[in-house]
Amino acid sequence: MKSTIAELPKNVDKEVKIGAWIANKRSSGKIAFLQLRDGTGFVQGVVVKSEVGEELFQTAKSLTQESSVYVTGLVQKDERSPFGYELLVKDVQLIHSSVDYPITPKEHGTEFLMDNRHLWLRSKRQHAVMKVRNEIIRATYEFFNENGFTKVDPPILTGSAPEGTTELFATKYFDEDAYLSQSGQLYMEAAAMALGKVFSFGPTFRAEKSKTRRHLIEFWMIEPEMAFVEFEDNLVVQEEYVSFIVQSVLKNCALELKTLGRDTSKLEKITAPFPRISYDDAVKFLQEKGFDDITWGDDFGAPHETAIAESYDKPVFITHYPTTLKPFYMQPDPNREDVVLCADLIAPEGYGEIIGGSERIHDMDLLEKRVEEHQLDTETYKWYLELRKYGSVPHSGFGLGLERTVAWISGVEHVRESIPFPRLLNRLYP
Repeated sequence: MKSTIAELPKNVDKEVKIGAWIANKRSSGKIAFLQLRDGTGFVQGVVVKSEVGEELFQTAKSLTQESSVYVTGLVQKDERSPFGYELLVKDVQLIHSSVDYPITPKEHGTEFLMDNRHLWLRSKRQHAVMKVRNEIIRATYEFFNENGFTKVDPPILTGSAPEGTTELFATKYFDEDAYLSQSGQLYMEAAAMALGKVFSFGPTFRAEKSKTRRHLIEFWMIEPEMAFVEFEDNLVVQEEYVSFIVQSVLKNCALELKTLGRDTSKLEKITAPFPRISYDDAVKFLQEKGFDDITWGDDFGAPHETAIAESYDKPVFITHYPTTLKPFYMQPDPNREDVVLCADLIAPEGYGEIIGGSERIHDMDLLEKRVEEHQLDTETYKWYLELRKYGSVPHSGFGLGLERTVAWISGVEHVRESIPFPRLLNRLYP
């Protein structure tokens, strides 16, 4: 019967046939060990010379790395294997012989591996990261579907910038100027006024000339938006969502986390509620920690966020940033006009901000004033302003960066490993 590696536990003591690639192999005089992968997982195939005969044994011994094969064998339990099972091989059929595969078991430099990303994805570590990414995506849909959200897809080509910045990729849209979206948020606000609770999940683009381990040029965002939801309730949704995806990965990706060497005891602590610290208190904390370069009104960089995060074993909300640091659409604190009702969620272990969110301005006059202060084109934002003209309500939302979240949960150092084909400042290949 045909099987996949992932299905082997259901076929113990049965003979199965799988299609696979040779990830690695070793052999002694009488036994060959084939490390097999098929996309669903990895398993060891054991070829015993006395059981298969000289010809088949020599065939198995001669297989090269990444050659493709059909393998028939008996599924057996194996407590020594991380997977828990192995295949006692009865037959091997060569499909295609791979010659001079460039990524060998030896160490390779990062640039070499990135140049060969299309092949590097086949490695056990990269396979594990992609499986964790997939589980986060699956759990995201489960969480929002179970909590009454409707999936809405905002456009990728836009005529305006949600963040009001110049760090955009410009293109021609026939005879008009257009930009690759840096966020679907403004459109999601319109969708929330129609559908109540919505979320988007799609690619976003930032023409930010940054080379840090936290930045990508193209990345994926999950952006929920909720009508009749104010600041505090918005934070509750965020911490429940992040807790849900972390616990889902722990439950469904135990083998992958083990492959990655992830300390799961740290992830097991990630349950709502999360701690909160105001921007005011964060500035005082940093100054007491010796960050003399920080004064009230300054934005936080990676070292500042890391220092704050190290005081907690869960993600931490930094709330109520100065109005001058944040985009035009954020609702001011009713008790303090110099700060807004916003929060950044900082992941533990130095992974930085994974969520930015806020209550949005719902007063037409104030939003018009903010558009003017930020020197934005009123005609371009006319449709956005009209959301406050026809039945405006308090509403809130947030955006979670998928790749930073994958990197944090997986425990990988750089976000370039958390997306199949990363787009970096100097990398558009492959």
